[in-house]
Amino acid sequence: MKKITIAIDGFSSTGKSTLAKQLAKKLKYVYVDTGAMYRAVTLYAFQNGFIDNSSFDEKALIADLDSIKIHFVFNSRKGFAEVFLNDVNVEKEIRTLEVSQLVSQVSAVSEVRTKLVQQQQEMRKDNGIVMDGRDIGTVVFPDADIKFFMTASADKRAKRRYKELLDRGEENITYERVLKNVESRDYIDSTREDSPLVKADDAIGIDNSDMGLEEQFDRVYNLILRYV
Repeated sequence: MKKITIAIDGFSSTGKSTLAKQLAKKLKYVYVDTGAMYRAVTLYAFQNGFIDNSSFDEKALIADLDSIKIHFVFNSRKGFAEVFLNDVNVEKEIRTLEVSQLVSQVSAVSEVRTKLVQQQQEMRKDNGIVMDGRDIGTVVFPDADIKFFMTASADKRAKRRYKELLDRGEENITYERVLKNVESRDYIDSTREDSPLVKADDAIGIDNSDMGLEEQFDRVYNLILRYV
């Protein structure tokens, strides 16, 4: 069975990472969560006072990009790779709603995207990789063997994200606040000048608004089997 490159793009909270992890585990491929990389940069910017809910000092972040080191370490107990920011495990910290509210602004910065896209492309070794994000099929791996574009209604995505945050013990959150964040990220991701979120011409669209995880996985996996 030959190894291929699988690109998964789509809107926030469409379950891209969950699907990518499932596929990587089934196929024994390398999995890379590019969203986690942008979240890590956002966390760094927040921790260093470059960004908050009212301001964003892009120039300060750009000047400090060389100080940001991101890598993944596989957690055998959890079954997936966790993201480390300057040698500190930040897997939990980058998943907060606070980071979610700021990440689209950071990921819209061209210098940030250039740095991370270069790292992402270097992670591809002899294929056998599943990567999810916003521009994998259009910018990072435009020659990917198979591409998927995930979507779902904003309401369904907000409900999923809200439940996820509650399960993680997040406090002081409301469904309305999560929905607003989802809609805001959709707008910023789709309208940014550098690598906006768009469906690649050769990507397979998957609307999982009313689809369970098992059904989604089976549908995508069966499509992949045609290429391996």
